[in-house]
Amino acid sequence: MKTVTLIGKPGCHLCDVARDVVVRVCEEVDAAWEEKDINQDPELYRLYWEQIPVVLVDGAQHDFWRVDPERLRSALTA
Repeated sequence: MKTVTLIGKPGCHLCDVARDVVVRVCEEVDAAWEEKDINQDPELYRLYWEQIPVVLVDGAQHDFWRVDPERLRSALTA
């Protein structure tokens, strides 16, 4: 089973939209997902602060800013 990680922050509209896409696609393909707050992890902040929301699939960066549901679905079912 693949795991999707959504990296964002509270109050981020794009993060809210990305979360909706991640939840929906993960439910469809039976993938696990988790969310991390960029403000709580200095390393994530250093790596991704200009790109949030960021989506990782199994630890590798998949998307940032906007999450394409078809592209995410393809990555999770490949």
